[in-house]
Amino acid sequence: MDLLEYQAKELFRDMGIPVLPSQRIERPKDIKALTLPYPLVLKSQVYIGGRGRVGGVRFVENTIDAIAAAQTIFNLPIMGEYPKLLLAEAKYDVERELYLAVTLNRSMRRPVLLGSSQGGIDVQAAIDQMQQVVVEEEFSPYYARRLAIKMGLTGPLIETVSAIVEKMYRLFLRWDLDLVEINPLGVSASGAVMALDGKVSANDEALGRHPHLLALIGTLGPLAPTVPTATPILLNPKGQIGVLCSGAGLTMATMDLIERGGGNTCCYLNVGGETTWDAASEPLKQRIERGLERMAAMAQMRVILINLISNLVPCDEMATVIGDYFRSRLPPAAEPILVVRLIGCQGDRARQVLAKAHLTLVTDLEAAVSQAIALAYPDAPPTTAR
Repeated sequence: MDLLEYQAKELFRDMGIPVLPSQRIERPKDIKALTLPYPLVLKSQVYIGGRGRVGGVRFVENTIDAIAAAQTIFNLPIMGEYPKLLLAEAKYDVERELYLAVTLNRSMRRPVLLGSSQGGIDVQAAIDQMQQVVVEEEFSPYYARRLAIKMGLTGPLIETVSAIVEKMYRLFLRWDLDLVEINPLGVSASGAVMALDGKVSANDEALGRHPHLLALIGTLGPLAPTVPTATPILLNPKGQIGVLCSGAGLTMATMDLIERGGGNTCCYLNVGGETTWDAASEPLKQRIERGLERMAAMAQMRVILINLISNLVPCDEMATVIGDYFRSRLPPAAEPILVVRLIGCQGDRARQVLAKAHLTLVTDLEAAVSQAIALAYPDAPPTTAR
């Protein structure tokens, strides 16, 4: 179960992880009661990522602008989800942004520290620079420092980031969490750091042991995050491209590139990652297989663009699922055509697995989108009709 950003930051604050001064906004008129100095940033509190790409994060300079921005954000659905509240935060000037996470490698049954020297909304840049350290024995500061060094950090920043990772790990253990993520960790010109955005995923089976966490989660009433989903979300019945991705931010980025390239997304399905959407009962590989079956049943599509990023499930295992599905179609169907992009370990083996099913692995996102558009619209992509 995912927590909202403001809930995650309450846990960060209790653990001593630096977060900005903030206030919750439950309706636009609450803006007048803000005690934070301008300029501010207003953030939609929804369970999915990619808010900044669609207008769910806005900087404001004064009260009038803030009220107008709040009204807009409250009425802005992000993948079908409207925010119940906003988070107003002080503005923070950064020189660089980092990515940090602590999660669980389910196959190894060991915690894993993740870090990238590139953080923020550019998912691909973060993945390209991602480093990991497996906590093989009892945790010690050595593991955190090793991650910071692997990320290419130097000087005092090694110790500063190591201290943040240690606190994240303690938080991870204290509440039996599945994921603790800071993206981005902002670094100022002076070398100070700040958790500018955060995500925490709680383990459903462990919630009964943590009344404080249950109380925090219950502050908005019953939680029912609608994403990841088990059923494709129809966007445009006239669209020719279906999108199957692992993660909300990646899904939105992929659809944005399709639109910018002149294509139309028929539907999307976010199958989630390794640590989301009841992953213990339905592993990522099963969600991919189920998702392909349900998307292929939507007859209007010509192409399914599969865009999956995984740190824990090897690419060749995901490729095996995709290849087995492709070969199982009886009689072999000409459509939908599969365009496959997989990012993670064992990429070369994944390429070999897909080749046996007469599928090609594309690693560059823009190339994969261009290929999907070309296959969906062999004459010329539409310019509107969205």
